[in-house]
Amino acid sequence: MRKNKKDKKQDINYLDLIPETNQSIRWHRDLKQRIILEIENKGMFNTIAQKVFGKPRFSKVHLDEMGTFIWPEIDGTKTVQDIALLVKEHFGDKAEPLYPRIVKYFQIMESYDFVHFINKKTDK
Repeated sequence: MRKNKKDKKQDINYLDLIPETNQSIRWHRDLKQRIILEIENKGMFNTIAQKVFGKPRFSKVHLDEMGTFIWPEIDGTKTVQDIALLVKEHFGDKAEPLYPRIVKYFQIMESYDFVHFINKKTDK
């Protein structure tokens, strides 16, 4: 029996993975000290939209309070579990349910190519 993509995702233990930020993403803090990611809109269609419709070259992604705490902790040395423990220490009960929430956060960040995992095995 062949495994589908959903089964492969369930085989991955995200807590053991080491995330690293995409180095092409620029980021800064706003007046409330929340982190804003600046994502460059590349590609032919984006170039046309920028020239014809005046679309911006960079899209801005505003992280929430927990995302703002997590982003600087993604340094390529800490595992997701290490970061989860820091989140628990900083936010306490506000972070619950901690592990499902942080795993979902990293799955979303990976799906948008904001982070990648340096020790994740990929099947190509």
